[in-house]
Amino acid sequence: MKDIPNHQLPTPVRALLTDEPIELLKFAAEAFVEGQVAIATLVDIRGGAARALGSQVITSSDGRFAGYVSGGCVEAAVAAEALLAMADGCDRTVLFGDGSPFLDVVLPCGGGITVAIHVLREAAEIEKVLERLELRQATGLRYSPERQSLVLADAADRAGWAGDSFLAVYRPRTQIIISGQTTEVRSVARLAECSGFEVAVLAPGGGSHFIGEVVDPFSAILLLHHDLEQEIPVLQAALQTSCFYLGALGSRRTHRRRVDRLLRLGHGETELARIKAPIGLFGPARDSASLALSVLADVAASRLEAFGR
Repeated sequence: MKDIPNHQLPTPVRALLTDEPIELLKFAAEAFVEGQVAIATLVDIRGGAARALGSQVITSSDGRFAGYVSGGCVEAAVAAEALLAMADGCDRTVLFGDGSPFLDVVLPCGGGITVAIHVLREAAEIEKVLERLELRQATGLRYSPERQSLVLADAADRAGWAGDSFLAVYRPRTQIIISGQTTEVRSVARLAECSGFEVAVLAPGGGSHFIGEVVDPFSAILLLHHDLEQEIPVLQAALQTSCFYLGALGSRRTHRRRVDRLLRLGHGETELARIKAPIGLFGPARDSASLALSVLADVAASRLEAFGR
């Protein structure tokens, strides 16, 4: 695209309504096969902002773009800058909102953001990140404006600058593992799927072995039983995992019975403190739809607290 005059560049058009990192990287890898691709990364926030550091917009050379670095107010302008970067064959850094030279691009929050735009030279590093995410491993991409390079890196606690390079962090989707044989299970599973979570509902009596095989630090285990006898074996297996959220259905009275039972089975109080019970962000929920909202809101809040974006 180097020889294409700027006035002949395509008009940016949103291709995907998603902010899911895996979907954005897949879009970048697929678009790179057909032409040029630029990755715009949110690397600085001044004041308030709708997105976290490391958020990205992917733009293909035909004008299609996906992702967000704001609430939706500057993405087309970011894509236009990405098209200019591809036409010039050179990375660029652009300011929007407060402190920006673009007076007609104003962020509603009143703050400002800085976006680093990298013209992708090869897709190998993107493919490596996707491979790690498919294996449910956190990973990162380190961008150097000086070298105009993007390389695979280990994940950190948060995205941000380290010296003269910026680390974007990618983590697997939240995996929701549900145990129970109640109407609540169906409601929670359906809402979780609509929310973009990976969902597994345990077969009756076979959950303990499955939990030991598939649970990782990005998993939430939800025990939606009305019978402690059915719940306890699954709960004991869940306590041995690294899941970031472990919640159990029932009243405070039920939870005291649960804890007493587990203490008699040899579990320690520190271990049992991991159990969120009664489950959910608010309660009591008297119908399955309200319970699903309460539980998944609590899971989302817990993940944000544990890992950030």
